[in-house]
Amino acid sequence: MQNTPYIEVEDLTIRYGNFAAVGSISFRVMPGEQLTLLGPSGCGKTTTLRAVAGLERPTSGTIRIGGRVMFDGAGVNVPAEQRGLSMVFQSYAIWPHMTVFENVAYGLRVRREPAATLRDKVMHALDLVQMGAYANRHASQLSGGQQQRVALARACAFSPQVLLFDEPLSNLDAKLRGDMRVELRELQHRLGVTSLYVTHDLEEALAMSDQIVVMRGGRIEQSGSATEIYEFPRTAFVADFVGSANLIVGRVRSDLSASGEVALETTSGQVIHGVTHGRAVETDAIMSVRTVHLRLSPNPVLGPNAWPVTIERAVFLGDLTQIHLDWGGQKLVLRQTALSPIPAEGPAYLSVDPARCVLLER
Repeated sequence: MQNTPYIEVEDLTIRYGNFAAVGSISFRVMPGEQLTLLGPSGCGKTTTLRAVAGLERPTSGTIRIGGRVMFDGAGVNVPAEQRGLSMVFQSYAIWPHMTVFENVAYGLRVRREPAATLRDKVMHALDLVQMGAYANRHASQLSGGQQQRVALARACAFSPQVLLFDEPLSNLDAKLRGDMRVELRELQHRLGVTSLYVTHDLEEALAMSDQIVVMRGGRIEQSGSATEIYEFPRTAFVADFVGSANLIVGRVRSDLSASGEVALETTSGQVIHGVTHGRAVETDAIMSVRTVHLRLSPNPVLGPNAWPVTIERAVFLGDLTQIHLDWGGQKLVLRQTALSPIPAEGPAYLSVDPARCVLLER
């Protein structure tokens, strides 16, 4: 049973007149997993989430939850309230005139939960998010982070089959957002609930997801684990959106390439070696090199990927320093820990492990 997906989306398309907001996309979420739809504004991720929730009617495709068809092109379209889902919104949707207890109890009352068990379920949900002590406080007296916890408790109170999150942390400040990422992930693990999460925030997606689907223009650019997508981006868009990367264009040097490995020569004559990751090698190619994988030294470095460079400027970013380089006429960006020494005034040498240089699909 554990090998059977709990959420299945197949060939989903959503059109508004002649405009294709989503389509055609397919993905699966296994029981207890959290899958994140990641992408820029307008890529179709929230529209997809709303279709799964039953708040948006697809044009075509199939949506299954727990093996049950929720939507298909043959006329099945199960109402949102019958899908066994719960959704946490960006805006929290907390009623300020109600107490914390009443906000969480609202969904249970709508479902006609018996009074004998309602209080226990509400307090259990509040304790899950460390808000039990605030049960009698009015929601208008809560901070943004506390309101988000109340929204989470309300979503968990009736033990839904699936939790849906629509950018739930985007209204919080950076420090609180980081703390809530950890709490949300731990809560999802404790509950063992299957989750579908939408965000445009890269760190959020990497920190919280079992699987990530990167979307662009209503379509899927790449899907896989956080590590797979970060280390082996498939396209230039994914390389640039999921982290910070240098994109290097060149012609393939077949005389220097081997099975699983590839060498590119840039227009300025620089040769860089990398890995194909199983991708087809063509005459012209693009390679992705993460800014954090580049290394800078005041002394010459031995190896296939080592070159003299010119440091143009360094920008202090707190934990990191961003260094802008001239690499044989091409601009590269390197990021290193702020305490790492930067070669001053003298020569500088750049190096990178070929295993960190990944061939992209054209």
